[in-house]
Amino acid sequence: MTNLNSTMKISHVTVLLITIALQAAAADNAVMKENGIIDIPSNHSVDQTVERLKSILQSKEVTLFALIDHSGEAEKVGMKMRPTKLLIFGSPKAGTPLMLAAPSIAIDLPLKILVWEDGQGKVWLSYNSPEYLKDRHGLSQDLLPNIAVVGTLAAKAGE
Repeated sequence: MTNLNSTMKISHVTVLLITIALQAAAADNAVMKENGIIDIPSNHSVDQTVERLKSILQSKEVTLFALIDHSGEAEKVGMKMRPTKLLIFGSPKAGTPLMLAAPSIAIDLPLKILVWEDGQGKVWLSYNSPEYLKDRHGLSQDLLPNIAVVGTLAAKAGE
């Protein structure tokens, strides 16, 4: 039994290390703000980045719950805003265990990625740091992989 527990602990540690390595690779060009928001530059326009992200989500069978076109809505009321779109997505299989462990995380789920253009025309993908969400809601480390995928998704969309 001790060997089985040791093996299980090792496998959890292995999964954690792989997750951290993937996050580090995805966040190579990322900038993390003190408020837990990570910004990753995109090599594409806002619309192209959104389409890339939608395609990635579809290929991974992740549900896109909503696409909010903030700049488009601003235009409807006669206001000008740089291109800004929010994608809200997730998987009940990944999210439900988080909400069972810490019901307050439901305020931050489903996951979100904001795609926006800055004043210099540079496009960014922004999302909540999984580590920040873990700490904010008191999640255990073993649940971190359920939300850590957001960094990989953002990085792939911005490539």
